[in-house]
Formats: sequence, structure tokens, C-alpha cells
Amino acid sequence: MTFTVKYFPYQLYPEASKEGEDKYEWYKKSKYGDSEEKMDMYTTLMTAYGVSAGINFKFGGTVANTLDAHRVIQHYQEEKGSETADKLINCMHESFHRPCPLANSWEALYSQYFEHEQHPSTDETLLNAAAEAGIPESDMKAFLEDRSEGLQDVKMLIREQAGNGVDSVPYIVFEGKRRDLTLVGAKEVEEYEKALETIVRESN
Repeated sequence: MTFTVKYFPYQLYPEASKEGEDKYEWYKKSKYGDSEEKMDMYTTLMTAYGVSAGINFKFGGTVANTLDAHRVIQHYQEEKGSETADKLINCMHESFHRPCPLANSWEALYSQYFEHEQHPSTDETLLNAAAEAGIPESDMKAFLEDRSEGLQDVKMLIREQAGNGVDSVPYIVFEGKRRDLTLVGAKEVEEYEKALETIVRESN
């Protein structure tokens, strides 16, 4: 059985500005009551979690509105398929079991933001991700220059996710023949494996 990943847009902080603000200070104030001690505990814990998963979390950079990134992901998912969308978002080093077509595999969106402290949705960030996914620069530039293309579709999809009860990420739905299974929040790998095995078993 083959599973296909399909991404849907959701914004945790839709009120964020396009320019954004300092990521570290934003987390400290909004999540930890401006406590340096609590923020230190958070960064220490997340750093350890990241190391165990092959991710080098960094906590500087910018928190900003991600609507343009969602617009790009949805457009190329529809135009070129889920594999291209996955490369835009997740492409990782071969040592992490996710081979990339190019050597500079840090340029996918998640790695740029979480590991390299880049803005999540500037044109520069999105062009880097496009190169990672094998999308011609001229194609991406043309799409980015038309700020209205796909915008209303993305906004509609975001509203749909909220209407479906999504209020946090990750929110993963495994579609099956008999039923769907939903996992909300970060889970252990074994829980995802169990969900996949259940879908396979119930599809036979």
C-alpha cells in the first residue's frame, strides 16, 4: 500500500505581521511570561529533542506571517504534486533518511526557519526552497510577483481547517477505507506507525 502526504494550510498566529519580530523575544514574552529562566528551560529541552531527531534547532531569527509560504506550498502541490510540496517543506540530509536533489539541503522551509534562523516567508526564503524542490527560479519569481494568485484559495482552506476543529499543529489525518484516524500534537514514532498499520490492516 502506498500513502500520499497532502498538506493543508493552517496559521497558528494569523495576526503576525509580514515583517515579523524577534523569534526569541516573542516566544519568551508570549509563551513564558517574559521569564528568561523558563525560556532557557524550553530551549534546552527542544535542543535535546532536536538532537535525538537529527534537527539542530536554533531560536533566533524572525516570527512572521506565513501566508505567502502557504500560498506557494498549495500552488505547487496542486501543479506538481505532493512530492514537490514535501521537498519545499521537509527536504533533509541523506543521513536523516530524506534524500534531497541538491547539496544545500538546508534550504527547505522547515530547515531554513528552525535550523538557520531565516524569515519563514520572504521571497528570498521561498526562492531558496524552490531551488531545493527543483522548481525553476523563473517560475517561482513569476508566481511570487503575482501576489493575488492562489491567495483566496489559501485563505478559504485555512478557514476550512479552523471549521474542521484544527486549533494546533501537527494535526494529522490518516484516511482509511473503513475510517479515518487523527493524531493531534507531537507523538512518538511508534504511534504514527501504529496508525499506519491500522489503516493497512483495515484496508485489506
